[in-house]
Amino acid sequence: MTQANKSDQPEEQPTMLEQMGGVVGLACSALPVVVFVLVNSFAGLVPAIWSALGAALVIGVVLAKRKGSIQPAISAVFGVGLAAFIAYRTGSAKGFFLFGIWQSLVYGGAFLLSIALRWPLAGVVWSFLNGQGRAWREDRASVRDYDIATLVWALVFLSRFAVQRWLYDEASVGWLAFARIAMGYPLMAIAVATTVWAVRRSDKRLAALKESAEAEEAAEEERLRARYGDPAGQAAPEPRTEVAGDPADAEAPDRSGTPGQR
Repeated sequence: MTQANKSDQPEEQPTMLEQMGGVVGLACSALPVVVFVLVNSFAGLVPAIWSALGAALVIGVVLAKRKGSIQPAISAVFGVGLAAFIAYRTGSAKGFFLFGIWQSLVYGGAFLLSIALRWPLAGVVWSFLNGQGRAWREDRASVRDYDIATLVWALVFLSRFAVQRWLYDEASVGWLAFARIAMGYPLMAIAVATTVWAVRRSDKRLAALKESAEAEEAAEEERLRARYGDPAGQAAPEPRTEVAGDPADAEAPDRSGTPGQR
């Protein structure tokens, strides 16, 4: 296959699972939580903290090798490290989940506020990541679709907060871990699917509006040409050719001579 044919083929879009980190990403996000709960149940809080940090460090190294960057490693260790620090300061295993609980509340409130301000975060973030500009802001239907997607994200985060906050008050560490995993990527998959739905509807509508505007512009240009003419497009007038007279007229004697010549 030639390089030209390869360039003509559309690029394959990553699947939803790939966008969420793949199977490895799903496992890596859940591993520190599982390790923390298991070790805490057998050995106590401090060993559980160190075990979770060790698991996060291993995950960070794996992600750094897979992606060729240390940023995933720093993010993985920082998130678990912050949760472990809160658990150590509170002296309770349930403190390991406290940061994530309040983080969900902040995120949910931000998504709701963006809907009220008519700048739905689902559309803002997607346009920023893909460099598509703000054309969707001029289309009310696109804004409505992104409102729906943003509302789904808000419900995901607020439901996490409500459930996990209740479990936190009940001091159910095991159920907190289960809720964090079960309400993590599965609910996020629903929100991502809704966002993809909104993006496709918006892109399709904007493309149709662009084609319609171009067609109207071309039709208006044709009307103006038909009304006022197109000097550049008019053909040059054909040169006039003189028709030769009748040969008989040419041979006829000139009878208009002077009287003296008759």
